[in-house]
Amino acid sequence: MTSPRDPRAEEAKAPLIAARDLHTWFELRQWGFLRVGAVRAVDGVEFALAPGEAVAFVGESGCGKSSLARTLLGLHRPTRGEVRFAGRSLGDLQGRALKAYRAEVGYVQQDPYGALPPFLDVRRILAEPLIVHGVRDRAERERRIRAALEEVRLSPAEAFLGQFPHMLSGGQQQRVVIARALILVPRLLIADEPVSMLDASVRVEILELLRHIQRERGLTLAFITHDLSTVRHYAERIFVMYAGRLVESAPVDDLLDHPQHPYTQALLAAIADPDAANATRLREVPAGEPPSLLHPPAACRFHPRCPHFMAGLCDVEDPPDFEPRRDHRSACWLHR
Repeated sequence: MTSPRDPRAEEAKAPLIAARDLHTWFELRQWGFLRVGAVRAVDGVEFALAPGEAVAFVGESGCGKSSLARTLLGLHRPTRGEVRFAGRSLGDLQGRALKAYRAEVGYVQQDPYGALPPFLDVRRILAEPLIVHGVRDRAERERRIRAALEEVRLSPAEAFLGQFPHMLSGGQQQRVVIARALILVPRLLIADEPVSMLDASVRVEILELLRHIQRERGLTLAFITHDLSTVRHYAERIFVMYAGRLVESAPVDDLLDHPQHPYTQALLAAIADPDAANATRLREVPAGEPPSLLHPPAACRFHPRCPHFMAGLCDVEDPPDFEPRRDHRSACWLHR
């Protein structure tokens, strides 16, 4: 006799958000009507994030990380493939359903000053999403605003409610951005380079704050970053992107200690460390530049820069996702 299924247990095991064969291309036109190609910002990406998981999407500028984040937010429509959130396809959401989805996803932007309207004070900035999503009771809005400020450690809240963005420091501005992202109690939080515009001393505080909130709330947290040196402290799993594709994924410690893809190895080799010997040592970096996403290389997109390039294979066939280590995937022909 089989035991009955617990729907709540099944839901907890299922991915909160998953991408399947996801493509997000941006069409280019000349003179407004002639199609001249498409920028393949996201090109065949697949992954699944569990409820309560903290992950990082890592790669160089221009690799498609931010386009992927905006696709997950529903700001860009996939060209092909799909994104599913709690079992629902984002492509099927319209009108009120899409608005309800966006209430379940918080977004922390890279530049806090650019993300905050300069003509609104903190109270109005945090009230805006509540008003848009139908919280009509003014007392309830005020309670939520004060609780959000306290949660991001802008305390006492009264000292910040009447402040305008230009009156706050960079770290305080970013805390307001985080408070706004959390005020609707989302299930997924996407942070796009959340500390790249801040001083080094403030970065640690913001990263620790995000990690603390993620654990307290049980949020699924997706960091978008180019900085591999800090991901060990706030992510459980890493996805490495190159030229619109995921080339490696693994638990954070395994990837940082045992990188399998040549591109990941190059990223880690480029991390600056406090060693006096660096003054007399030349670091090896891949030759060339990241490829154009308008005309990406055939097959493995890293092959023009790869020190392990195998002619007739890397430039002819797309490598599948090999599993050289347990739960560690790498799209490289070296693992045949």
